[in-house]
Amino acid sequence: MSSTTLYLVVALAPLVGAILAGLFGTGFLGRQVGRSAAHSITILGVLVSFIGSVVVLFQVLNGETFNGAVYTWNAIGTTSIEIGFLIDSLTALMMVVVTSVSLMVHIYTIGYMVDDPGYQRFFAYISLFTFSMLMLVMSNNMLQLFFGWEAVGLVSYLLIGFWYTRPTAIFANMKAFLINRVGDFGFILGIGLLFAYTGSMNYDQVFSEAGALAGTSFPGTDWSLITVACICLFIGAMGKSAQVPLHSWLPDSMEGPTPISALIHAATMVTAGIFMVARFSPVFELSDTALSFIIVIGAIGALFLGILGIIQNDIKRVVAYSTLSQLGYMTVALGASAYSVAIFHLMTHAFFKALLFLGAGSVIIGMHHDQDIRNMGGLRKYMPITWITFLMGTLALVGTPFFSGYYSKEHIIEAAGAANVWGAGFAYYATLIGVLVTSLYSFRVYFLVFHGKERFPAHGTPEHGSSHGHDDHGHHGGAPHESPWVVTVPLVLLAIPSVIAGILFVDPLLFDGYFSGVITTLSSHPAMADLAEGWHGWLAYGLHGFITLPFWLVVAGFVICWYCYMVNPAVPAAIKSKLSGLNTVLENKYYADWFNEQVIMRGARCLGRGLWQKGDRGFIDGILVNGSAHVVGMLAAVSRHIQSGYIYHYAFAMIIGILAFLTYFVLMVH
Repeated sequence: MSSTTLYLVVALAPLVGAILAGLFGTGFLGRQVGRSAAHSITILGVLVSFIGSVVVLFQVLNGETFNGAVYTWNAIGTTSIEIGFLIDSLTALMMVVVTSVSLMVHIYTIGYMVDDPGYQRFFAYISLFTFSMLMLVMSNNMLQLFFGWEAVGLVSYLLIGFWYTRPTAIFANMKAFLINRVGDFGFILGIGLLFAYTGSMNYDQVFSEAGALAGTSFPGTDWSLITVACICLFIGAMGKSAQVPLHSWLPDSMEGPTPISALIHAATMVTAGIFMVARFSPVFELSDTALSFIIVIGAIGALFLGILGIIQNDIKRVVAYSTLSQLGYMTVALGASAYSVAIFHLMTHAFFKALLFLGAGSVIIGMHHDQDIRNMGGLRKYMPITWITFLMGTLALVGTPFFSGYYSKEHIIEAAGAANVWGAGFAYYATLIGVLVTSLYSFRVYFLVFHGKERFPAHGTPEHGSSHGHDDHGHHGGAPHESPWVVTVPLVLLAIPSVIAGILFVDPLLFDGYFSGVITTLSSHPAMADLAEGWHGWLAYGLHGFITLPFWLVVAGFVICWYCYMVNPAVPAAIKSKLSGLNTVLENKYYADWFNEQVIMRGARCLGRGLWQKGDRGFIDGILVNGSAHVVGMLAAVSRHIQSGYIYHYAFAMIIGILAFLTYFVLMVH
């Protein structure tokens, strides 16, 4: 099999599964594909894609790369619109991460969605999602990148609103769709600027000409063209990767089934923005202003969005706010020009965050679809596999030494401290305090769910969607129970890289030149050089972690949660009472949703109504269209009397005209 054929197989295998399950399993073209056939076909497609991705990774490690078109779609003048692949170290890593997590999610879905009437449709959607993400990461040009970018947005809209009879699901998917359109508008402006000044959509040409554009000003201003283009591109990343202020869609996306929460929030859609900035590092490196903008936005998200996770009671929403915070960490790394560290954290985060989401789903199944952590407790003895794997994911998330998250998070904090762009100091302290915040919300969930007093009712409270017959899966109360093997096996398989991925990959990804020639870092941005100077191997780095401030912040969060939820449960209520004002602000999510709904949306509606009533109805219809008709009618009414048909009337008019002409002539002569 040729390399090009292999790349096509990797990209198209999930699409084939999606088409077969979607068209022939949902009633669209019949129901020839049943439930078992639907998951078999789609899992086979993703498995083929995963195996192919691993093969591609080994080819890249052996020095084999590819950059070329596989199909010319159109040509406009000298510009060719192509479908092509760029296969290098960054692409290969993303392919393996996306397909591996997607494969686990597919297997997990068999158990989670077992009784859902939309079983085939769901498998079609998640397989199509995988295809869309692969097209995004494998593209070698900006147009194909935008296609994948929009495709994952479309499929996420379908998946968030999968239970379309719920008003909350409809609101959530519309919210995600509209907020992402705001980001995508900036994204396409950035692409348009680069295309306008380079004349090409292909990465190679754009990157090669970026240096020449560094001294170019944006027309009509003294702004740097590169800075404007980079900020526009990053606005797209803000929407897709849920950065402040385009973040509020992501927690609401929990309305979708848990498997898609893992797929969207772990390894795929939300990390697309991080991948894009890393891919465009030759461009972003030329603008310190854009890097400052990125690092400040990331720092705000890493700290303040993580704080919101502390007060959440829905187990999935806690993990969702954790995703917002960790995406902020990745963004800080991008702003510090530590692109490889951002991708490294993207990879480790994909494994342990998918594990936490799927673990949360397992808990929801065991609790008969009650998602409120206040109704849990003591699940460790009922769900031992879920407990131990969830603990592994939690330890990785908080940055425990030797776990995967430690190696990536610690390097992000150090990169922020070593960066020399404006806002780096704020980012350093924000990420440092964020370690304590992460520990607080993570261990709060852990203790409330798996330890302490059993608080669940004798008869389980169904999830808010079960009344609609969607997410109940046939369970109606009873004692908690361990999930079936199709749920627990993915948990175990994801727990392994959550523990060891950092140890295995920190050296090659950060310090041994894995991204050499792919990611560009200028000498004026010294973060990676500083990290390399202090690196002495994974063992020494892990041992050193026990004496660093972040580790003790993790311990502090652990002790606080242990005391508050195991020793003296009255403390959280007392704190909430004493800090009621702050709690109100947090419960309202810093009033971001209120601002969007009451200011942005209402203002947009008022503007639209004004343009409609005053502009369309008043000016266009009232003055231009109807006014023109009235003028014609008035002229017709007057001319009707002039055109009488009597000769003496016309003769009289001629005499009057001649007299007027003579009068004018005489006056003008004299």
